[in-house]
Amino acid sequence: MFTDLCDLNLPDSTMIKIAIFASRSGSNAAAICDYFKGRDQIKIALIVTNNPHAGVIDRAVERGIPTVKIDKARLISPDFETYLKEKMAIDYIVLAGFLKQIPSNLISAYRDKILNIHPSLLPKYGGKGMYGMRVHRAVSEAKEEVTGLTIHLVDEEYDRGRPLFQKKVAIAPGEDPESIAAKVLKLEHYHYPRTIEQYILT
Repeated sequence: MFTDLCDLNLPDSTMIKIAIFASRSGSNAAAICDYFKGRDQIKIALIVTNNPHAGVIDRAVERGIPTVKIDKARLISPDFETYLKEKMAIDYIVLAGFLKQIPSNLISAYRDKILNIHPSLLPKYGGKGMYGMRVHRAVSEAKEEVTGLTIHLVDEEYDRGRPLFQKKVAIAPGEDPESIAAKVLKLEHYHYPRTIEQYILT
């Protein structure tokens, strides 16, 4: 059985429904939820997390969004695919700091309908194990002059799906990873929901 962290109310079937997958604090998830609140065409219908202590849970509960906790076995289970598609009628999946690889059955079921955001200008500093502060430390150590974000579709390889949007930001000489991270995160909060909307509706 799935672990329900709040009551699941089925969303309005007339809307395009998104499930956000997140593993940590959920600041990007919150920005996406707030952007789409009250919209007529797109609704955040579900938050999925693999971490029972993730901050995204509190953010979802505050916003009245159903939240489901899954483990690795459930993530790869065909039952979970059925749950998303048939019970919750999810149309798109958005990854927002989700630290598990999406299984091939979900990628096939949602081909070109799973989006991810990566905190670098891919293909630089992408691939397995490159996420969060690991990316920003690598960028800082390489003394890069610019960094940024990439929003891309998800396929069977880490960070190799078709790019949808990139945004650059300058790095000052000697700037530390924490400062770089803050710059990139600010861009993420602004551009991720808008890119999701543009991709879905155009």
